[in-house]
Amino acid sequence: MAKKKTIVEDIDRRIYDIKNEDKFNYKSEKGLTKEIILDISRKKNEPGWMTDFRLKSLETYEAMGLPTWGPNLDALDMNNIVTYVKPDTEMKGDWSEVPDEIKDTFDKLGIPKAEHEYLAGVGAQYDSEVVYHSIKEELVKQGVIYTDMETAVREYEDIIKQYFMKLVPPNDHKFVALHGAVWSGGSFVYVPEGVQVDIPLQSYFRSNSPGAGQFEHTLIIVEKGAKLHFIEGCSAPKYNVTNLHAGCVELYVKEDASLRYSTIENWSRNMMNLNTKRATVDKNGTIEWISGSFGSKVSMLYPMSILKGEGAKSEFTGISFAGKGQVLDTGTKVVHAAPYTSSTINTKSISKGGGEAIYRGSVKVTSNAHHSQSTISCESLMLDDISRSDTIPALDIMNDEVTIGHEAKIGRISDEAIFYLMTRGISEEEAKAMIVRGFAEPIAKELPLEYAVEMNNLIKLELEGSIG
Repeated sequence: MAKKKTIVEDIDRRIYDIKNEDKFNYKSEKGLTKEIILDISRKKNEPGWMTDFRLKSLETYEAMGLPTWGPNLDALDMNNIVTYVKPDTEMKGDWSEVPDEIKDTFDKLGIPKAEHEYLAGVGAQYDSEVVYHSIKEELVKQGVIYTDMETAVREYEDIIKQYFMKLVPPNDHKFVALHGAVWSGGSFVYVPEGVQVDIPLQSYFRSNSPGAGQFEHTLIIVEKGAKLHFIEGCSAPKYNVTNLHAGCVELYVKEDASLRYSTIENWSRNMMNLNTKRATVDKNGTIEWISGSFGSKVSMLYPMSILKGEGAKSEFTGISFAGKGQVLDTGTKVVHAAPYTSSTINTKSISKGGGEAIYRGSVKVTSNAHHSQSTISCESLMLDDISRSDTIPALDIMNDEVTIGHEAKIGRISDEAIFYLMTRGISEEEAKAMIVRGFAEPIAKELPLEYAVEMNNLIKLELEGSIG
């Protein structure tokens, strides 16, 4: 007799698997050619320098090979990927003007509700373009800029030319070069000197079209003494074809500035998530990464902090949950490039059903970065005997006057703990769920409220499929 499932029967996974009709204003041909790149640039009415940048990125892409390490990427065939899907709408500043089926999707994901309750600004991207954007008037009066990248290229061209893909250049790796060639959508945020943005900004990226790629670009500049919390969410319905996500995030944190960047990536199980995120931090600045990776068939994601100013700080808090058929290769990189810099890395991973959760991290301390400190903690929890968890740290220390600590723990759910909870009248299924929630709780408490709820719901849903 099958065990009765006791874990969260009222949460419906279909909220993430909403499939709208594949309507579009324009869709590029499959594959990657110079003609496709030129067509994308024409559709966007871009300046010549951006068109040239795309074409040079394409040349770089064609000259580079796939990564020789990490997860197998054989399922990805760029000849079968559509790189640009323009939705059947223009960007709106009024939510009521967004087409009903797109609006309905975002409504179900909770985006407008979150905006009305406690967000200072919202951007919503659907396939390759931002379909909705808003920012509170009081922030505009303070000089804060929050808009989509296409608008930024036209209206803030000098700033974009100065910063765009300078921190993450196209020759960094093959999928960054691909991004440089076909990027579309994303967010541009500029916070002037001394401005404290106390209420978060949020962008949400939704991929709907089967067999397509999403290549949004996020560029955030937080000037001297300024403060910002930026929230990013991602999701997609499941298809029987491979989709690709190769976004790029560039964060510039200036002297005495502070930026918290929170994200939950909940892609479908047919998504190849090959995202690149990087921050550079000036004197006494702080970058905080809060990262949750739940979806995708394969993820390769390692947010990087370059601490280039004296006293700069980086904090990374991450969690990943790898289920059946998933390989989540995630982690973080930190470069201590100045004295008295500090970094803290705290990651947790959960694997079940044969899933693979890999922490791949790198901490480098340059020869001039004396009196720097780094603390690394990696914990992995396997829910069965067919799953896998690996910790692959790399420490490159070029200075003796530093303090470095690394701790890694890999284990399974304790039978003794399960037995104890069952003696207190708790079912085996709920006992396991309680242990997993407790394991994840230090991460959940760092997330914005609605994302913490989403993360806990996702964990419960994943467990419902593995227990009972």
